[in-house]
Amino acid sequence: MAIGELCNREVVFAIRKTSITEAAQLMRRYHVGDLVVVDLMEGKRVPVGIVTDRDIVIEIIAESLLVDDFTVGDIMSLQLVSVSEKEGVIETIRLMRVNGIRRIPVVDDNGGMIGIITVDDMLDLLAEELSELAKVAPREQAGEARNRVG
Repeated sequence: MAIGELCNREVVFAIRKTSITEAAQLMRRYHVGDLVVVDLMEGKRVPVGIVTDRDIVIEIIAESLLVDDFTVGDIMSLQLVSVSEKEGVIETIRLMRVNGIRRIPVVDDNGGMIGIITVDDMLDLLAEELSELAKVAPREQAGEARNRVG
């Protein structure tokens, strides 16, 4: 199954110039721990980074810096990894594992963001699939018992 069919298309995002306070307010309002940072290019939102609640704490709060002196562009992770909407689940999991990331923006053929997929999303999907798979053996055994003669 293509990851574009599974991703969350309601992505909370910010631009590089978004203030740290506004970013925190967006995270609180939408109950998320991260924002995808985008550049607006030719009518598309092109992901360029991610900023997390942890980034705000580690980079600003823990260093006793003034939040008004920084924007999300200053503290976002620069090594953004994204995945094509056409990639499969296994390839997406591999990208997440190899890069040690818990969330990954999903992009179209032109690099525009269409959604995001997280480790939690993948765990939910895989748990559901494994649950369905676990139901196969008992049904096979019951069918086999019904079909036996004598």
